[in-house]
Amino acid sequence: MNFKTEPASAAGAFAARALNLVNCGLIVLDAAQEIVLWNGWMVPRSGYAAARVRERPLFEVFPELRGSRVESAVLAALTEDSATAIPASSGRSPFPLREAGSFDGARIEQAVSVTPFSEGGERYCLIEIRDVSGAVDRERRLLDHAESLRARSYVDGLTGIANRRQFDVALDRELRRAQRNGGVLSLLLMDIDSFKAYNDHFGHQQGDACLTTVARALAAMCKRPADVAARYGGEEFAAILPDTTAEQARAHANAIREHIASLNLPHAPAALRPHVTLSIGVAAFANGRLDQPAQLIEAADQALYAAKRGGRDRVVVDGDQSAPALP
Repeated sequence: MNFKTEPASAAGAFAARALNLVNCGLIVLDAAQEIVLWNGWMVPRSGYAAARVRERPLFEVFPELRGSRVESAVLAALTEDSATAIPASSGRSPFPLREAGSFDGARIEQAVSVTPFSEGGERYCLIEIRDVSGAVDRERRLLDHAESLRARSYVDGLTGIANRRQFDVALDRELRRAQRNGGVLSLLLMDIDSFKAYNDHFGHQQGDACLTTVARALAAMCKRPADVAARYGGEEFAAILPDTTAEQARAHANAIREHIASLNLPHAPAALRPHVTLSIGVAAFANGRLDQPAQLIEAADQALYAAKRGGRDRVVVDGDQSAPALP
């Protein structure tokens, strides 16, 4: 078959019709990079009829392809007899092709392959262009869904703040960073005082609402990008404060405690205070002390226990004198 002329035989006409029915773009270039075949699929997506582009250089029809991977693939096919596949994931869609009949919409996503062949002693290359927009969209939706699931796996379902899993990851990350940079890191463990009495009096549904209110107030007090407010478990919360000394953390913990108290959430009659309060334990990594997550958590937990034992609604920092016992 001579690609320079229209097929005259019945077999040639049959082949031409078949090429125009193929559900992908087919372009054949000769050794001079001129178009000798342009199938029907290309016409409505490019806006160019076959007669208009035939015997014109491909890179004259599509100047933006110069310097692209398509040009490199064509040169490799025509000079080195080397085939090339350009998947959709390799970058932007190279050919300026759009949905059939739409010339102002987004480009279709493309997978392109360039294959060399010879006919009648002459060198040619076949360019195949496949519309993979649907597959790319599905892949994007799957990736978005996976990212959404991953994000939800780090969020407490009730309160909307970080969950224990995210807390563990963040504490390990920030502790390593502090050690690497010779910095400091503080950890706050917080407990809603007499929460069992709250649940017994108001019910679990109202108890959940109380947890959510406290969680949102805590998150609002942890404003720096690296700060992490988390639900540690049950009625217990935590805050990771990078680049914060123990005394700075004490001041911040007292601000959180006072803020929660200022909400004036009514407490159960059996509670020690008439409104909801927090007890807070503080521990800090500095100068190599408490350099493991478990050690830091244990120290903050012991400080929290001391705050509870000392009368609740207070802050105790690891290393403080033992808090007085409850009367």
